Amino acid sequence: MVHRGKPLWRRSSRCGNESECVEVAVCEDRVLARDSKEPLRSSVQFTAPVWTRFLRAVTQGALEGS
Repeated sequence: MVHRGKPLWRRSSRCGNESECVEVAVCEDRVLARDSKEPLRSSVQFTAPVWTRFLRAVTQGALEGS
């Protein structure tokens, strides 16, 4: 989602009050991800299908130990 021309960043509710989280924003045809500790640095961009595959791999534990 976009708010006033800027990405609307969200972080997981599991993050709590921690500052070391990944923030995500959905913009048109892509998903943006950034480090919450350094929000002014460039974000990483994914297409929606690639982001979905990434989330599936994380959920299934396929990236553990990588």
